[in-house]
Amino acid sequence: MTKIKPYDAAEYLDSPETIAAYITEALESGDPSLVAMAIGTVARAKGMGEVAEKAGLSRENLYRSLGGEAKPEFGTILKVLQAMEISLIAQPTQNQAA
Repeated sequence: MTKIKPYDAAEYLDSPETIAAYITEALESGDPSLVAMAIGTVARAKGMGEVAEKAGLSRENLYRSLGGEAKPEFGTILKVLQAMEISLIAQPTQNQAA
């Protein structure tokens, strides 16, 4: 019998470009829970303990905030992104009329 390992996106987030594309896709969904979970996945890829320490949060709080069930404060999201050296950039949407 073949054993199948569950897919974990964190295992594939190994470059800044891949991480940026992953978070951008989540942001484009417009789903706050999906965005939080995507940021949590990136935090796991980078090491949750290290990210939590740099963000000034407990590891448990970070897991809880970014698990998709809770609605983390925007300030928490910004702290975590800064700790992971990720910037948010605003740009006009593609379908915006000129």
